[in-house]
Amino acid sequence: MHSDFSSGPIAMWPDITPPVAPREDLNIEQLGRQRVDAYAWMKYIPPSGSRSLDSLPDRLRRHLDAEMKYAQGTLNPLRADARHFQERMSERASGSTDALPATFRGWRYDCTLPAGHTHRVFSRTKPDGTKQELVDEAARAQEVAYYRATDHQPSLDGRYFVWAEDVIGNDRHRICILDTDTGLIRTVVQADAFGYGGFTLCPSSRYLFWIWRDAFNRPTRLYRTPVDGGPEELVYEEHDPAIFMQVSRTAANGFVVLTLAGPDISEVYLVAAGSEAAAPRLVQARRRGTRYEVNEWNGALLMLTNADGAHDRKLLEIDPKSFNVCRERVPHRAGAFIIAIQPFANALVRIERVNTLHRLVLMHGDGTEVVVDFDEPAYTIQLVPSQPYDSSHVRIVHQTPASPPRWMDIDLVSGECSVVGQTHLNDFDSKAYRLERLYARAGDGASIPITVLSPAGTPADTPLPLLLTGYGAYGISSEPGFSLPATVLVDGGFHYAIAHVRGGSERGWHWYQDGCREKKRNSMTDFIDCARHLQDQGYAAEGKIVAHGISAGGLLVCGAMNIEPQRWAGVIAQVPFVDMLNTMSDADHPLVPLLRPDWGDPLSDPGAYDHIAAISPYENVRQADYPPVLCTAGLKDDRVPYWEPAKLVANIRHQSSNHEPAVLLLNPDSGHQESDDQDAEFAQMGLFWAFARHCVSAAGT
Repeated sequence: MHSDFSSGPIAMWPDITPPVAPREDLNIEQLGRQRVDAYAWMKYIPPSGSRSLDSLPDRLRRHLDAEMKYAQGTLNPLRADARHFQERMSERASGSTDALPATFRGWRYDCTLPAGHTHRVFSRTKPDGTKQELVDEAARAQEVAYYRATDHQPSLDGRYFVWAEDVIGNDRHRICILDTDTGLIRTVVQADAFGYGGFTLCPSSRYLFWIWRDAFNRPTRLYRTPVDGGPEELVYEEHDPAIFMQVSRTAANGFVVLTLAGPDISEVYLVAAGSEAAAPRLVQARRRGTRYEVNEWNGALLMLTNADGAHDRKLLEIDPKSFNVCRERVPHRAGAFIIAIQPFANALVRIERVNTLHRLVLMHGDGTEVVVDFDEPAYTIQLVPSQPYDSSHVRIVHQTPASPPRWMDIDLVSGECSVVGQTHLNDFDSKAYRLERLYARAGDGASIPITVLSPAGTPADTPLPLLLTGYGAYGISSEPGFSLPATVLVDGGFHYAIAHVRGGSERGWHWYQDGCREKKRNSMTDFIDCARHLQDQGYAAEGKIVAHGISAGGLLVCGAMNIEPQRWAGVIAQVPFVDMLNTMSDADHPLVPLLRPDWGDPLSDPGAYDHIAAISPYENVRQADYPPVLCTAGLKDDRVPYWEPAKLVANIRHQSSNHEPAVLLLNPDSGHQESDDQDAEFAQMGLFWAFARHCVSAAGT
């Protein structure tokens, strides 16, 4: 186990003058309220196509060039330490596998990251050992600056293998199909497809159902395209910009399912197998406040829903012809949030969250149940996708922050578990880490879970530098899964902690509701309370905590920074959603109509305007001693555009009472996510860890 991190960073930040962004006051009047946006000029939306440095207005291009030069100069002294972290990650990962094995018609499908490679290879193997390579992503990525592929899936007849790939960085995909009989790869959708749950091969394997993104990058149309060639046909078009679309198959492959949903509304359409060219049938019309999902089990349809006050969801059985409710399969139980279901012929599997932790429940046709629990203080389990309906077992992935993913088969009758696959890492021993679940007390009495990963040999009350991360939005839980970079940070003498703040659903749906809209400030104060608790319990000394968050997690940590800037040794905000008031006032933004139930609508609701204005990180930068801040941005990002972190950084420099650096790290080739390349991922995380270590080092000088 490596633990020698002797090549530490320098004690002081370089004496480099940052760019000074011109302040051009734009007076905005909205709902009788007025505000001034001094950096609105940084926003640029091209008339067509995606952004590139060459296409920017001259003044903006010069400013972003200066930001990139400043970032390089400020971060260059950390590069040796960053490389040290990156090398540790690469050494550890070189023995790993990313396989999620699934079997179709005798083939075992695998996804691996071969030793020395930075991209995945997809293949399949017959029981006799015959192996066929399906996709080598390194070859696909050779001639493009950005590459990220997703949602790889075989057809049910085994002939085709399909996936979506983004070669620009703007989340607009093309869809490719491999004909395994001929070995030929065809691009069946050239552009503007939605890749994340946005396509599926139908049960007969004759058609690809796929979702198209409009000019605002919103998924709005469902098309059907013959896999053997031919024009696409429009199946459904959605005109409400507040609705999100996804398409899938039911577990028993009896239907193609189109799910239309927003944070507080949903609607489902079904296309029956054998009638795949027919018009989709509506299951239940959308109704504000009611969400539901549909699947299939042994001749009946299942509806997982929050209807009639079932906030943590209940499971209904409905008639496949009339869609009338037949009976209640699983009643609503407050505190037992149903996360997902997976039907099999022999049992209905569901994953629930009880007391913040996952459990697996096997329900048989007669209503009897077998509960499968795990005894770690913090862990996560996931269902392997696309499992055969007639399987005798369910395959899950189990992991903790201290133990890498392992694949387990659970017998659908008895619940007996067996480990069938394990991620193997070099120079790694899970016993070298101590995993704990702590609870902080919020100001209003709420108990906030914290997951902490520490060096095993360090007593719990020994202060170490600490990195605290969190998300807390959209009801998405910060699952305590395995992070190889986090283990390397802990090897370097840090505690690594996850704050499970309100806004996620770690304690059920009420946990989300207590951290959204007018209660969003709870997420930020929860994060501060977690930091305070960790300091009070001796895990970190004062001034030795670095905050980290991604996207809406960037809103979380930057909001917490504005409330208590002195608490943090540093803040790392990846593609952070920080220009909250201006973005939520932009009706043309791809996600704004969809996410109004989460944040509120400052265009029509004065109350929403006021509560957003009170917490928006950009709007609330103030005269104070700010910690060092590192913000990342992707120039082609449409979800959280580059100007959000650029404006925040400029405002911090303008307002801060000290001279700590505020850095904008801009990637001109990426969008909301970096390219799917292990070296690039580890290089970025190595730089983050070097920044964090330098922050706590500089804080002590």
